[in-house]
Amino acid sequence: MQLKKINPNLQKALIENDLIESNELQQETFSTIKSGVDAVIQAPYGSGKTTTILMNVIQKMEKPVGESTRALILVQDKEKVLEAVETFKKLNRYNNLRVFGAHEKGDIDYDKNQISLGMDVLIGTPIRINEMFSSAGFNMTTIKMFVVDDVEEMLRKREDSIIQRLSM
Repeated sequence: MQLKKINPNLQKALIENDLIESNELQQETFSTIKSGVDAVIQAPYGSGKTTTILMNVIQKMEKPVGESTRALILVQDKEKVLEAVETFKKLNRYNNLRVFGAHEKGDIDYDKNQISLGMDVLIGTPIRINEMFSSAGFNMTTIKMFVVDDVEEMLRKREDSIIQRLSM
């Protein structure tokens, strides 16, 4: 994939996963997201938003650091959590960032224990992430990237107050 200053380990994983050509969305947003500015990306279903987000998280986080979560990605439901974690692991093959997925259908105590072991990237539903961070007192000040994927679905479910709380 020909994107400016892409992490060589990420590039290698992209090629191995047959992501050789960047799509229009990736070309238009990669530099902006990489720069660290706040961004809102709107594109149709199937345009590669989630893959673009995950690529940028790997690019920005680069390697495992410390024990606290540095990237928080909110997705709408269990299926999206599992899909995003699976895609992340494929693209993260050579960067070795620690990732964990959490959703309402899982065991909250298990989820809390996994996160306390040290995670670079946490992917989860707003309700579960809010439950975990509210009751366990996790440190939110280490979050360097806060991403909401498919926000329109979460707004339909009236999860906007939870998203706002987590973003502060």
